[in-house]
Amino acid sequence: MSENWAGRRLEVVLGNPGHGGFCVARHEGRVLFVRHGLPGEKVVAVVTEDRGGSFCRADAVEILEASADRVAPLCPISGPGGGGCCDYSHATLAAQRAMKSSVVAEQLRRVAGLDMDVAVEELPGTGNGTGWRSRVRLAVDSAGRPGFHHFRSTDIETFLACPQIEPDAYSGLADRTWQPGAEVQVVLDAAGERHVVEIAPPKVSRTGRRSPGRRGATARRAAAAGSRAERVVIGSGRAVERVADRQWTLSATGFWQAHRGAAATYSSVVGEWAQASAGARVWDLYGGVGVFAATLADQVGPTGRVDSVEFSRRAAAEGAAALADLPQVHLHAARVEHALAELPAPEVVVLDPPRAGAGRDVVAAVAAAGAERIVHIGCDPASFARDVALYREHGFRLAQVRAFDAFPLTHHLESLALLTR
Repeated sequence: MSENWAGRRLEVVLGNPGHGGFCVARHEGRVLFVRHGLPGEKVVAVVTEDRGGSFCRADAVEILEASADRVAPLCPISGPGGGGCCDYSHATLAAQRAMKSSVVAEQLRRVAGLDMDVAVEELPGTGNGTGWRSRVRLAVDSAGRPGFHHFRSTDIETFLACPQIEPDAYSGLADRTWQPGAEVQVVLDAAGERHVVEIAPPKVSRTGRRSPGRRGATARRAAAAGSRAERVVIGSGRAVERVADRQWTLSATGFWQAHRGAAATYSSVVGEWAQASAGARVWDLYGGVGVFAATLADQVGPTGRVDSVEFSRRAAAEGAAALADLPQVHLHAARVEHALAELPAPEVVVLDPPRAGAGRDVVAAVAAAGAERIVHIGCDPASFARDVALYREHGFRLAQVRAFDAFPLTHHLESLALLTR
């Protein structure tokens, strides 16, 4: 068994960015995934994790030869040993987008067999990369203090200074003691109101508490995703959000795009690409509170039909309330994979699946339904590329793709694809 490199300081030159917020380097035949550096930089990297095999993880702790794209970090709690929030905080916005563009193109090439350039675009309201976020969820440590998880760690940074959201979001939070293990959701909504909700700690099974391996991790994730008690601490707990001239009122802990400019921008692209005919039947899958359903309803008109499927009963109910004046919209509280067989055949399908993607079964069902146009949204480049590859297996071609810098200062982004056949 080879020597464990954890803690070693290595002098390396960083190569291309990889999916996950790091740059790739090589040392003595092994690959290093190095965070907090930029392509072309010569750095001293400290190995933070080595599980054996061909690669290990590291942080750039000293910059020997800096890139021209390096800036003083905008986030005071990111960087080696800090919060896991802003892993691109040390790069210009242009450089951040260039790295994200490279990652999207690499995933499409490697996973979907497509050789194409994808320019990651700025969203309205980004400014200098700070204050764009409308909501944040904080972890609570064992002493009852809220903060941000460190990268790949249960440790929590309790200095509430991440600049993705306006500083007013944090006002008074550090002065309270919260339930250890809970989460604190903070929303600055479109009406200018602040909502703060404490989400009770998940009820973790014995396996989740005792098993350090994959079974334990799976059990802990399942518990975190399950039903949990909520306590509204500040505000009404009912956030107001808007796209164009339509307003939604939803739970502060429900899903809404984090970037203030995202929902309107994605809705515009969906409308441009969907081109649903008057009177047509269309599907809006993983539809949330019906933001895309509203756009599609305008296209199909009163003689058409929009079937929006969303697993969360609360979100489906909130969407139905917001779209009550659109009788052509039918919201279904169900799992997508269970609902499709009962829906009328669509002309167009819009999907916005979770980070893991739609997957083989859903893509196959959508392809079999007979739609000629699919608009697919993905928040993870790898799962996005896997889904694109699956559509291609069913005879679709990737007609257009756009990507947006939905999470400035981080490696995350959003990708949208138009698939036709």
